[in-house]
Amino acid sequence: MLTILGQQSKFCDGLSRRGFLRIGSLGLGGATLTQLLRAEQTHGIQRSHKSVIMILLPGGPPQLDMFDMKPAAPVEIRGEFTPIRTNVPGIEITELMPRTAALMDKYAVVRSLHGARDDHNLHQCLTGWETHPQQGDSQAFGQFPQGGWPSLGAAVSKIQGSVSPAVPSFVSLSPKNAESTTRASLNQAGFLGIGHAGFEPNRRRRTDIVYKSGMSGEALRKQQESSADIVLNDISLSRLADRQKLHRSIDRLRRDLDNSGALDGMDAVQTQAFGILTSSKLGAALDWQREDHSLRREYGISDSAIPVNGGPELLKQFIVARRLVEAGVRCVTLAFSPWPLERESRGGHNWDWHQGNFKKARFTIPMLDMGLSALVRDLDNRGMLDDVSIVVWGEFGRTPRINKDAGRDHWPQAASALLAGGGMRTGQVIGSTDAHASEPRDRPVHYRDIFATLYHNLGIPPSSLVLQDRDGRPHQIVGGAKPIGELL
Repeated sequence: MLTILGQQSKFCDGLSRRGFLRIGSLGLGGATLTQLLRAEQTHGIQRSHKSVIMILLPGGPPQLDMFDMKPAAPVEIRGEFTPIRTNVPGIEITELMPRTAALMDKYAVVRSLHGARDDHNLHQCLTGWETHPQQGDSQAFGQFPQGGWPSLGAAVSKIQGSVSPAVPSFVSLSPKNAESTTRASLNQAGFLGIGHAGFEPNRRRRTDIVYKSGMSGEALRKQQESSADIVLNDISLSRLADRQKLHRSIDRLRRDLDNSGALDGMDAVQTQAFGILTSSKLGAALDWQREDHSLRREYGISDSAIPVNGGPELLKQFIVARRLVEAGVRCVTLAFSPWPLERESRGGHNWDWHQGNFKKARFTIPMLDMGLSALVRDLDNRGMLDDVSIVVWGEFGRTPRINKDAGRDHWPQAASALLAGGGMRTGQVIGSTDAHASEPRDRPVHYRDIFATLYHNLGIPPSSLVLQDRDGRPHQIVGGAKPIGELL
């Protein structure tokens, strides 16, 4: 569904609006995603492409309770969970992820991830870099290019562009107020400018407000059942028929935005807007309800349209991510936790479990297990898994020692990451930590090493990945890091 905004009322971004009009099924009149893809293939315009789905666990997931368990350690280290065998002999993971264990031949576990900071900010997972400007209450740190480092999705957008004019190369499925927890925006373009920022179809979803708003069940059901919105600023329906007026509308948006460099690449925004207006392909990809109920249930999506506090609301992102890469998106970022994704102090949820680590893990980790394993199986069944790289990680690990509140605190010295797809050599473990999972023991892997691997999987040689900032200065995007050889 496309939302076209006018200019009389005020929205939270401060830009004036005249109201909005929603239009469904543009261009190809309600065709399903499968029909659209088949039509393209028939006419010889479908192009194969490589993609990345980045699943972020904001707050810092507990490596000792997931992928790097230490059953021989004292109870105050090992915690309450038992490791289970996987379908790969010699690899064990938490009992809370039996579906993932049954597919371990499709995954690679990195147990020696290092180089993080004690800073609740997913910037490093999005860009590979520790250094960043101030983002929310995450203070500026170190040296970085003016405008900040681009995320992987933005760099891919710059280098490879879109597979189709109607589909952005980079999509963020971030809920509206996710930055309260993630700090860095999941769609950030850094010095590459707004033209390469991730497209955000969910930004007008106020699930954080709906959760405590007292909204009636019927109103909530209608909102959740509606297709995701595609928002174009200050473009009225009457302007759509007049190309010059449409140009002027986008020019007005250009003037409304600040001149701090965020306007770099506005021509790409304009091109993308025109592409979306002439096709329903993106809208169809976002409409997860077109999938069969049986497949939805595999992803953990209830037949009920009413989300419940702590329910699997965000599991919908996994099936949408698959639909997006199938439609031609090159990079999809999503953040997963129990719904709503927000700071716990504000009534929301994330992975920052200083208290009640094991109670929260029993609830949260099985949901991740369900959504992730369904995504991997779905991609594999469609013959897409070798073309889609998946990475699952958070901004740091958790302390080996359990605190007095049955929680684990921040631990940037060591963490784990899970990788799948992309043609990688899976069914293996990369690196190890010491007896308490407190620091890497062998084969330390930096965040940028994983980025180099992901770029390699996309067909972009990381050694030659140099992009210019706004002042024309070149920057080596992975800083000389090399792909993880064991995975190639």
